[in-house]
Amino acid sequence: MEDTLKQYCKSLLGATDDFQGEWNANRFHVGGKIFAMLSTNEKGQKYITLKCNPAESEELQETYKDVIIPGYYMNKTHWITVYYESDLSVEFLHYLIGNSHQLIFRNLTKKLQNELRNDSII
Repeated sequence: MEDTLKQYCKSLLGATDDFQGEWNANRFHVGGKIFAMLSTNEKGQKYITLKCNPAESEELQETYKDVIIPGYYMNKTHWITVYYESDLSVEFLHYLIGNSHQLIFRNLTKKLQNELRNDSII
């Protein structure tokens, strides 16, 4: 599942990635801003942390208790952590990742958005 999520993150418009050794995390960026982070907690549970609008975040946390929690080491209002080795479908995880990417992308300058779009055409 981890490789599938990494590949999907990399496939999104303007996505770049790096590995943050200090955090033991694979980070995915758009326009230099993180939209997803894959890591493992001290209990060995694998998770992905994603940007999410606050209203949807609350709803997701209520619906998927113990699987979707406030963002681990992030702003708890605007980020969620998803333990993806659960019964969540790949399609649902892709939706959450895509939503996170779009939230970040939409806040980039119009100039940078256009540059990223143009780079993807080439």
